[in-house]
Amino acid sequence: MPLHRIYHTPGQFSKEAKKGLADAITKLYTENPHGPHLPAFYVIVLFVPVEEENFFVGGKNTKKFVRISVQHIARSFESYEIANGFLQLYESVLAPFIKEQGFDWEIDIEQIDRNLWRTNGLIPPLSNSDAEKEWVRLNKAVPY
Repeated sequence: MPLHRIYHTPGQFSKEAKKGLADAITKLYTENPHGPHLPAFYVIVLFVPVEEENFFVGGKNTKKFVRISVQHIARSFESYEIANGFLQLYESVLAPFIKEQGFDWEIDIEQIDRNLWRTNGLIPPLSNSDAEKEWVRLNKAVPY
């Protein structure tokens, strides 16, 4: 599961922009020819509004900053080059919604131990296994 928490001040993203960004992030994991082809339901995008009075960067209130924290569980980067390539692709997905809107931003990706993950009480199938392909096809967790 990639979990994306997008911290922002209220009003930075319209309803349409949130949907567009969530769709673009999901496609990065499900349709990218170089990507992992995860089940779409693995991809979670949370928009977390933080009131400007509670959002500080460098000790100053801001309403032009976006902080994105990502947790990867389903897949891990096998090398710095792969991680860097993903971040470049991720930045291009974010650009129309963040960079081109004049916001400053910061991203971090944390890799979580896959052995400590369950979905609907099930141990998720191994990467690229027939069971995972079935989860992709059905877009839901099913016993295997």
